[in-house]
Order: sequence, then C-alpha cells, then structure tokens
Amino acid sequence: MRIVDLSAASWRKSSYSNQDGGACIEVSDDFDAVVPVRDSKHAHGPVITFAAGGWASFVAAVKRGEVGA
Repeated sequence: MRIVDLSAASWRKSSYSNQDGGACIEVSDDFDAVVPVRDSKHAHGPVITFAAGGWASFVAAVKRGEVGA
C-alpha cells in the first residue's frame, strides 16, 4: 500500500457534480500516479485514491455515457 501526503493538495469540484450541492465530488490533479477523490461536503473526511490510468478510463466512460447514475 502506498501512502500519499495530501496536506498540500489543491482540490477542484468535478464538472459532473450536482449543482445544488447534493452529489459533489472533488478531485486533485496534483499527483502523477494517483488521483485522490473526496466528498466535497466532507472535506476533512476520507479520500479514495485511484491509479491515474484507472481514473482516466472511468472519466472517459462517463463522457461516453457508459456510466449512469
């Protein structure tokens, strides 16, 4: 298991997040090998870290409409 120091991470809200504040995630683009993801309503809560390639594949599938809510 690899531990990533997220103390200086900058976060951005996903463009696919719900505009009324309901289903919002934030991601950090500050790392080469991993993409940290968190719930924007719980900024100090847990973070899930995905391999960068896996995250890129997931985002591409969402953009193609292959992943639904």
